Amino acid sequence: MVWSLGISAFFHDAAAALVRDGEVIAAAQEERFTRVKHDPSFPISAITYCLEEADIDGSALDAVVFYEKPLLAWERMVESFCQAGLQGFHGWRAAAPQWIAEKLHVRRIITDSLGVPDNRVFFIPHHLSHAAAAFYPSPFRSAAILTVDGVGEWATASVGYGEDRHVTLIREMRYPDSLGLLYSAITYFCGFKVNSSEYKLMGLAPYGTPRYLDTILAELAEIAEDGTVRLNPAYFEYLGGARMTSRAMDRLFGGPRRQPESRITRREMDLAASIQVLLERAMLAMARHAKAMTGNRNLCLAGGVALNCVANGMLLRSGEFDEIWIQPAAGDAGSALGAALAVQHGLMNVPRSIHEPLDGQKGSLLGPRFSRDEILAFLENREIPYVELALNRWADSVAETLAAGGVVGFFHGRMEFGPRALGARSILGDPRRPDMQQVMNLRIKHRESFRPFAPAVLAEDVGQFFDLDRPSPYMLLVADVRERLRRPRERNWSGEDDLLAAVNQVRSDLPAVTHWDYSARVQTVHKETNPLFHAVLSAFKARTGIGVLINTSFNVRGEPIVCTPDDAYRCFMNTDIDHLFLEGFWLDKKAQPPLPDGGAYSSQFELD
Repeated sequence: MVWSLGISAFFHDAAAALVRDGEVIAAAQEERFTRVKHDPSFPISAITYCLEEADIDGSALDAVVFYEKPLLAWERMVESFCQAGLQGFHGWRAAAPQWIAEKLHVRRIITDSLGVPDNRVFFIPHHLSHAAAAFYPSPFRSAAILTVDGVGEWATASVGYGEDRHVTLIREMRYPDSLGLLYSAITYFCGFKVNSSEYKLMGLAPYGTPRYLDTILAELAEIAEDGTVRLNPAYFEYLGGARMTSRAMDRLFGGPRRQPESRITRREMDLAASIQVLLERAMLAMARHAKAMTGNRNLCLAGGVALNCVANGMLLRSGEFDEIWIQPAAGDAGSALGAALAVQHGLMNVPRSIHEPLDGQKGSLLGPRFSRDEILAFLENREIPYVELALNRWADSVAETLAAGGVVGFFHGRMEFGPRALGARSILGDPRRPDMQQVMNLRIKHRESFRPFAPAVLAEDVGQFFDLDRPSPYMLLVADVRERLRRPRERNWSGEDDLLAAVNQVRSDLPAVTHWDYSARVQTVHKETNPLFHAVLSAFKARTGIGVLINTSFNVRGEPIVCTPDDAYRCFMNTDIDHLFLEGFWLDKKAQPPLPDGGAYSSQFELD
């Protein structure tokens, strides 16, 4: 047996992933254990989980692989700060201590933490880690590969190809030019958090019009025919590390950046629409270039920008590729998996298995699970009221509650790897209820009301409700709701900045999962990878005639997705979730005694 452990750390979304003979055994983000969202610290808890899942220790590892080359990243940082002059000095003073303490000593940290010899520690380029994560778990024997993110060492995007067990990168875009950093800069300017809230900008875009697109293309960025982006440094300050944008951008867009948590205005909606159109154009140009360079009509995607499911849906509809596969943990967390796979297949020549028709990611259900006895012990020790359901009643009980309008916290099996809840750590609701988007956003998730919810749909029924003819198991493709289900949209907002008036309009027969532009971020649920969640959808269909549910992550705003039964119970008790399903144990909110910490739950998490 050949074992490799991949690690990503010290920037954001630290994670660990364990691979045995080319098979993914376990993977998890550090945030799920520490309860610090996007935790960048060395992922010792995630590593410990991975080794325990396999019942091995560090001595069994043939390779421990770090997801980037720290010395190259150090070189880029030093050069960037030098170019930024005095402003760069302040950025340097803030960043240098962590580099000196940790980032330049990764090899020592790994050997000390895991007890592995120095010659078993490997470092591979950041975008090779992304590319390996994109290709190796995919169902393709060969494919073009496109990776796009903010920056890794010097690269900000790369084109390559995969063939059997080999991944080769053939072209890259280099820092400071970056599509990902451009999108993050507009995210920052619109008052959202960088490396955390770019998806909010994507969700806001349909409410705006792209009236700033020409201005952005004239002043901020040029896009070449091959998708290469060239940025105007006068409008950005990330070289010096202090702010994402400069005062010049304030002047360009008629005032300073929106303050976080303040009212969203027409300017932010239109900026979101404009940068989303630009990103889609650039991604399409890059993908066409990748196809031209490789001659391959299969495409694999990774990097943080690959989490932009609207752009992914556009690429699919473009017809440029026959098939597209996107790594569900497309950001830096997934690079831990890519690093482990790259060394196994590319260096150790471990044969690669092709998993058809889906993939080798195992539904991305790669995290911790909890047995009946563990959950029972938790409930009994805490004196928590519960009912244990018969196995043949699990799906029916959940579906019955959902059909009656209840909201269910759903905790089952192995936790998801990646940013999306896929039916293992989910909050479920009825998509037919017009008020459900507002109820779940404001009273349960405690987040902005404009943010849409994703539909989980039986894989065999997806074409009945959405304009999609293929699997989308990881919630990474946006498709339109079928026209027969749509309702006329009234743009009679009470004032041009009144976003709530638009949010609350009923747009289809599935109003809680239909976005303003009639789109939906679809998750197809497959019996092979998640049989219980599939059974819940089937039972809901038997009662309502539709095999579709709202599926959102089991957490509140600013909190990582729940990992343990205790995490799930505290979230359940501090929100308006009606019932909690814990591996067959059924908890009714009305039967629960109050928690001693009262309403302090949400305040412990930093808003994203």
